Amino acid sequence: MINEYYTFELNENVERAHVSFKNRYGITIAADLYTPKNMDKTKHYPALVVGPPYGGVKEQGPGVYANQMSQRGFVVLAIDPSFNGYSEGQPRHVSSPDIFTEDFSAAVDYIGTRSFVNRDQIGAIGICGSGGFALSAAQVDTRIKAIATASLIDISSNFDALTAEQRTAMLDEVSQQRWVDFENGEPEYIPTFPSEPDTQIPEGLDPMSAEFYSYYGLERGHHPNATANFTTTSTTTFMNYNLLDHLDTISPRPVLLLVGENAMTKGLSEVVYEQLSGSKELVVVPGANHVDLYDQVDSIPFDKLESFFKDAFEA
Repeated sequence: MINEYYTFELNENVERAHVSFKNRYGITIAADLYTPKNMDKTKHYPALVVGPPYGGVKEQGPGVYANQMSQRGFVVLAIDPSFNGYSEGQPRHVSSPDIFTEDFSAAVDYIGTRSFVNRDQIGAIGICGSGGFALSAAQVDTRIKAIATASLIDISSNFDALTAEQRTAMLDEVSQQRWVDFENGEPEYIPTFPSEPDTQIPEGLDPMSAEFYSYYGLERGHHPNATANFTTTSTTTFMNYNLLDHLDTISPRPVLLLVGENAMTKGLSEVVYEQLSGSKELVVVPGANHVDLYDQVDSIPFDKLESFFKDAFEA
């Protein structure tokens, strides 16, 4: 059953349809297809695939971007990653760098086979953690002609700063959890945010956690399918798999990195920008923090996104 709850209002000039398709692992991906209202389906339109922040769902940030970009003439597919939202995959809330990367390519499979889409003009937008998955997909999927990220986080880089002792301790802890999960018949999953929206940010949170709570935990961005976190044993997958080892293979396809001026994660986009070769651009959004680029339509530079993709497709 599809929950019709979204964190934003659908524009009157945009139509939205629930769709689904399988990735190469046979997992059915749930998605929303956004199209300009009264679109002439005998013509071919540029298309975009949008992935959510890590732990988010299509009814949040991806829908905000899809709703805006469809008004600008794009066909846009907002997806729920495998094991999350309304996509299939058991157990729930498993995280996989390979499968989440594959979900982007599977979305390209689907949208590129719509009769009204120009399959030579398909781009990807990755918000937060999906920025890493979108770039990872583009490293191996040349059908993705241009890539934009917003508040990029490369989840696999989160553990780079661990000392050898810290890494070993974490691996020991997660390895022992596997025994517990096996005996319980299900994996441990500890949600980060409440199932119902809170009225205020809890005291005692560190600044980054408080910022995420201001979106996921409060009415602003809360969604019952996005209580965040993943199964405890998902952690080791990212400790054993680097998402962005082949950024140089994306060139000459262009990459646009959007980051908030006040985002505590700003440095992550800057690092990736330096590692990219070829056509690349880093746009710093004045006054914005990390989560502002999830949903603040007055801050997100949609004009820039429009011109970036249209220029890339026309090149």
